[in-house]
Amino acid sequence: MGSWYTIGVCLGLGLGIGVALVGILGSNMLGVGAAALVGAAAGAAVGIAIGDTAEVAAGGIGGFLGALAGAAVVHGALRRGGTRLGVAAYVGVLGLLVCLLALIPILGYVEAVAIPLLAARMRGRQAARFAGLRTLAK
Repeated sequence: MGSWYTIGVCLGLGLGIGVALVGILGSNMLGVGAAALVGAAAGAAVGIAIGDTAEVAAGGIGGFLGALAGAAVVHGALRRGGTRLGVAAYVGVLGLLVCLLALIPILGYVEAVAIPLLAARMRGRQAARFAGLRTLAK
């Protein structure tokens, strides 16, 4: 393969780790900051295990971006009435899926562009809390 593949894998694995960590820690802004720092460190550790300086940088950047992008999903779900444990479970599985997809060539780079763009787009659509069956009672 080559170094382009390992850089993409480290980038995607860092993204997945960051997303999973923000699912667990991201119920408030302090948790998002902690998840971003730990995600960057864990992504850099993956880069150290896999390759050289470029892989370390890609893993660290991926962990940081994954935590920030995942925070938009977590905060939106919690604002709309999701439970912390349920959101953590779903976002954790999503992080694992991102890690697995990073093993496909080129897809780590695509994830690094697509996930923050989707999070920014979703952040613009902040709907109110779902009213549920209360609207039918009127």
